[in-house]
Amino acid sequence: MRTIKGPGIFLAQFMGDAAPFNSLKSICEWSASIGFKGVQIPSWDSRLIDLQKAAESKTYADEIKGIVNEAGLEITELSTHLQGQLVAVNPAFTEMFDQFAPAPYHNNINARTEWAVNQLKYAAKASRNLGLDAHATFSGALLWAPAMYPWPQRPAGLVEAGFAELAKRWMPILNAFDEQGVDVCYEIHPGEDLHDGASYERFLEATGNHKRACLLYDPSHLVLQCLNYLEYIDIYHERIKAFHVKDAEFNPTGRSGVYGGFQAWIDRPGRFRSLGDGQVDFKSIFSKLTQYDYAGWAVMEWECCMKHPEDGAREGAPFIKNHIIRVTDKAFDDFAGAATDDAFNKRILGI
Repeated sequence: MRTIKGPGIFLAQFMGDAAPFNSLKSICEWSASIGFKGVQIPSWDSRLIDLQKAAESKTYADEIKGIVNEAGLEITELSTHLQGQLVAVNPAFTEMFDQFAPAPYHNNINARTEWAVNQLKYAAKASRNLGLDAHATFSGALLWAPAMYPWPQRPAGLVEAGFAELAKRWMPILNAFDEQGVDVCYEIHPGEDLHDGASYERFLEATGNHKRACLLYDPSHLVLQCLNYLEYIDIYHERIKAFHVKDAEFNPTGRSGVYGGFQAWIDRPGRFRSLGDGQVDFKSIFSKLTQYDYAGWAVMEWECCMKHPEDGAREGAPFIKNHIIRVTDKAFDDFAGAATDDAFNKRILGI
């Protein structure tokens, strides 16, 4: 067994125009000052990193790594959640998702998709230049809008065609990551075609069980789907290579349930909370991940509809630290053991 690394923090929700949240150096210093040991970097934010430059220049990647290390931190993973989303977009959402791409690619689905694919390929090389073994992203969605709830009835073959196309788009990316020795960790998330275990398994099958098609485990999205998030670890632990520590709660009423009734987050039965304020059983999660020898980072993602983000971060670092299990290097009953050999064992067994 290995001790989980952490605590880490995903920087996306904390970036802003004012210091210390407006540059890599200052936000790393702030993160370290409140107890974090690692940062997950959103690669679309140019205040933090130039993704293409990090892919093409080992010198520049070393400079980025140096800024982080100087603050006493490590880079946990790069994230391409926004770019990954654009690898596959159903036409119903295309205008809304244009904002995730630079202006020259707006209103041009093919060009935008090509840009997104190239971004992921840059992320593979940049991750290797930074010495990283895992990468966080979204799968995108072709099926979510028209096929998530089967009314009207789904046409025969629609789901199979959707996953075949999704795999077709991701295979060159997965192969690019394989060339760099980096795992692609899909965050299982409503709104993505990979939103639960069953949909992930469809994708695995469509990619020929590609060894780099791995998982980012985030229990909050499983709570909101009423999915057994502990059994999920038992089933998929071999594929879990990244971990978002995010809390959530689900309190259905007679008026609203899983789908939320188009309400604001504060009014939905399912909503995200700061660490320790929700319903997630993190003691059991950290125990299971430790049992299964999870080798990665525990990274806080803050998305609370009530608490101020800075308070959530200050509370989050010690919360994660206190849940990380320092693994033992000996068995608890070693004191009662006795020296033995093959002959002794055979005498006990009568053989």
